[in-house]
Amino acid sequence: MEAVLWVVLAVVLAIAEAFTATILVVFFAAGALAAAGAAALGAGPLIQVIVFAMVSGVSVAALRPVILRHARPALETGERPFGIEAIEGSQATVIDEVTGDRGMVKIDGELWQARSVDERETFAPGEHVRIVRLRGATLLVWHDDLPNV
Repeated sequence: MEAVLWVVLAVVLAIAEAFTATILVVFFAAGALAAAGAAALGAGPLIQVIVFAMVSGVSVAALRPVILRHARPALETGERPFGIEAIEGSQATVIDEVTGDRGMVKIDGELWQARSVDERETFAPGEHVRIVRLRGATLLVWHDDLPNV
């Protein structure tokens, strides 16, 4: 019966992790599963709690720093950005006039919806712009004052 309670706690903690951005609660779910295993093997309640604490603590100490290091954006780690991260800061060519509420740009052969960062600013077709930010599938653009990086 105790093993079932630990499994239920593990499931609840795993579901709770889905609603947090800390990457922490899942390690306690792993500890609860380990305690469930100890309970299934006949360990007493004190041993179960010790197993829960040890597995949770070791998991947090050993794995969380590794996960967080790999979850940081490339600009923070000094690595070369790729994918969506590489779009911000890159140069685009205006295909259809870009205003504060509509427009189209081309980046490396791909067409993207675009909007001007400043709603009063417009960019004519053929102009080069710099991608300031990606919001959903729409690029926010501004004047290309920088050399192509």
